[in-house]
Amino acid sequence: MQIKMTHILRNRAAWYLLKRKMSRYNCSSCIDVSSDVSIALRNHRPVVALESTIITHGMPYPQNLEVAQQVEETVRKEGAVPATIAIIGGRIKVGLDPEILADFASLNVPAIKTSRRDFPYVLSKGLNGGTTVAGTIMVANTVGIKVFATGGLGGVHRGGETTMDISTDLMELGRNSIAVVSSGIKSILDIEKTLEYLETQGVCVVTYGKNKNFPSFYTSNSGLESPYNVETPTEAAILINKLFEFRMNSGVLLAVPIPEEDAMEGSEIEEAINEALKEAKNRGIKGKEVTPFILNKVMNLTDGKSLTSNIALIKNNAKVAAQVAIELEKLQTGSSKLRTESSKL
Repeated sequence: MQIKMTHILRNRAAWYLLKRKMSRYNCSSCIDVSSDVSIALRNHRPVVALESTIITHGMPYPQNLEVAQQVEETVRKEGAVPATIAIIGGRIKVGLDPEILADFASLNVPAIKTSRRDFPYVLSKGLNGGTTVAGTIMVANTVGIKVFATGGLGGVHRGGETTMDISTDLMELGRNSIAVVSSGIKSILDIEKTLEYLETQGVCVVTYGKNKNFPSFYTSNSGLESPYNVETPTEAAILINKLFEFRMNSGVLLAVPIPEEDAMEGSEIEEAINEALKEAKNRGIKGKEVTPFILNKVMNLTDGKSLTSNIALIKNNAKVAAQVAIELEKLQTGSSKLRTESSKL
């Protein structure tokens, strides 16, 4: 009788754990995970999350669609599965089919820039939304995606000590177990204060390269340093894997410098940023509208060179993220097999 009861309890526990595992990929009545992403997650294949504000607020159509397609293809070429995250008709989508991506990028239906605070409204009204870094981190972590590639992280705005204008990206990275691969912090922000804030949030900041130089989005060196650096996808994956082994409720920022051939001259971009910031202030632009306005103004002031650099660094980040995701999955799959074999002894 005792053996039978033990067998029943073991089966129930196994069923509970299976249901819990399965529910991670269909974890909410608000979320739809595409078939290719769902299959990849179930079969422990590397997946890279991608944001959608670059599509809805980063550049005009059809360039936004072309870049989104190119970034997804970059991830695929490296051997990982891209998962572009967006909100369409009040449904959170993890992975967009080509037709859905094309329709979403056409902007025939306007999209709201969606961070944590915006989800209840956008979902309840059945609207479209472009997920910010913060919004994408939330969704990616919910469905079990471990690596996320973006252009640049939000941060403490210049003058933030007075305005208290601080991006939610930093808080979400501080409370979600995920690796964000970006070219550091957007250079329109206060990078030094942002690094201080990330330290307060317990985020492990690591430069991807031969030194600790922290990148400045359009340029490879901000004049500041990360606490640490790694030089290969394997080394990065080993570091990130410790985040999950230790079950930390915070993330890793892997800061990838823009390739030198795509970087801008520091004084040119700084001059354009200062002029854009001044105009934004004069026009009373605030909140989540500040970053899109400044990026667009900088693009115009640099005759499009800033956008060219932006696109190049996003593709490079996607490539690095895919390589890291592959190595991370190898580590975690190997550890899982080792635990399974040990339990049989």
